[in-house]
Amino acid sequence: MVGVARQDGPAPAGELSEHRTTTVEQGPFCVARCSCGWRGPARRARSLARADAEGHTAD
Repeated sequence: MVGVARQDGPAPAGELSEHRTTTVEQGPFCVARCSCGWRGPARRARSLARADAEGHTAD
């Protein structure tokens, strides 16, 4: 893993209602992650990882 920030616990109180998503590259894969602790599946296409993140925030 390169440049991956890991969140082991729950999000801080100020971020509970706000989902902040990012994409992280892990070798040939890209993973969508959220401040709430959610993590999407590893994807080879960045656009699919971004779509996973958009789908998560829409829920």
